[in-house]
Amino acid sequence: MTFVVFLSVLILGIVLGLPIAWALIACGIALMLHLDYFNAQIIAQNMILGTDNFILLAIPFFILAGELMNRGGLSRRIIEVAMAAFGHLRGGLGYVAICASLIMASLSGSAIADSAALAAILIPMMKLGGYPEGSSGGLLAAGGVIAPVIPPSIALVVFGAIANVSISGLFMAAIVPGILMAGSLVLAWRFVSRGGAFQTLERKSRAEILQALWKALPALVLPVVVIGGLRVGVFTPTEAAVIAAVYAALVGAFVYGELTLKSFYEGLVEAGKTSAVVMFLIGTSMVSAWLITIANLPTQVIAFLQPFMDSPQMLVGMIVLLTLLLGMVLDFTPLSLILMPIVIPLGKAAGIDLIYFGVVFTIAGALGMLTPPVGNVLNVVAGVGRVRLDRIMVGVLPFLFAEIAVLLLLVLFPQIITVPLGLLR
Repeated sequence: MTFVVFLSVLILGIVLGLPIAWALIACGIALMLHLDYFNAQIIAQNMILGTDNFILLAIPFFILAGELMNRGGLSRRIIEVAMAAFGHLRGGLGYVAICASLIMASLSGSAIADSAALAAILIPMMKLGGYPEGSSGGLLAAGGVIAPVIPPSIALVVFGAIANVSISGLFMAAIVPGILMAGSLVLAWRFVSRGGAFQTLERKSRAEILQALWKALPALVLPVVVIGGLRVGVFTPTEAAVIAAVYAALVGAFVYGELTLKSFYEGLVEAGKTSAVVMFLIGTSMVSAWLITIANLPTQVIAFLQPFMDSPQMLVGMIVLLTLLLGMVLDFTPLSLILMPIVIPLGKAAGIDLIYFGVVFTIAGALGMLTPPVGNVLNVVAGVGRVRLDRIMVGVLPFLFAEIAVLLLLVLFPQIITVPLGLLR
């Protein structure tokens, strides 16, 4: 009955158009009334305690780093490197988009920011080159959702904080799956673009490629610093986020000279707004998470899924399916915050490696940003690239299926994550 109350109030709030944060608070109040345990102070207390976590400081700094990279010219130079290397191939701008998505994902961790930056630069070029609008926008959107997977990933920071597992371990475990997602997009794009009469860019000489690489080198050093520092234990994920933001500001201002005081201020404002939304969502989700624990809801769900508890692989598959379905109606952040307090105890009870589980769960949630009717990344690409949303919804399907295939592969063969992670450890 408790689960029915929680789910009914959540669905009702979404149907009525309540912001997700307020819908989560409504769920908390409904559970309190159902348990005859109403206390307004508990709501405020859990909201404050939910965000009072040093680890979560990484979120605003990684968001700020992404904003400063876009405004300071780092993102543009990464795209120029990819264009120099792959622009001459048939359908080359598609490969440029995939390569740039992978590199930028290792810098910001934000699907929205990466997709917006890539769409603003590449979609006009792809239109001029005769590329189909729908496929172009769909590819950029599918490339954008690699960002929550490849470290530094904001989503993995949140999962690590809630599940109390190593964030550095999550980062290391996500590298191979992120590369596999990019590889699946290469195969899908090759299939989609075969036979297309696309305009290609002039083939660059080795000297020109090296020149573009040299210009982008300060930007490309950042993921090496962040991931390398985490790997050897020089700094924590939170410190890595601060270093990323400071590095992006210094490079944008003093190396590329594109980050002015005005654009720096604008980046701070945008990062502050985005961070406020994310942190408020985390705070409100902690109210429901606390009441879910008090109501012993995870135990009820475990009892419901008991037939799958003896098969961790089947259980992970069921959770992935549920996450994909809910991702069609919920944005990535609230979806994750709603499900984590329920699915993490399930993973523990079934003896699943929580680092492996965190990566798979994050990929499933990220793919929800490509599915209508919510599909925030689709909306961002459509708006920035000035492409009709319905065309992108159709164009993204081959790339969505390719990334779902990677997710299925990870469910069937956990060793893809656990073996490289064991070597890195």
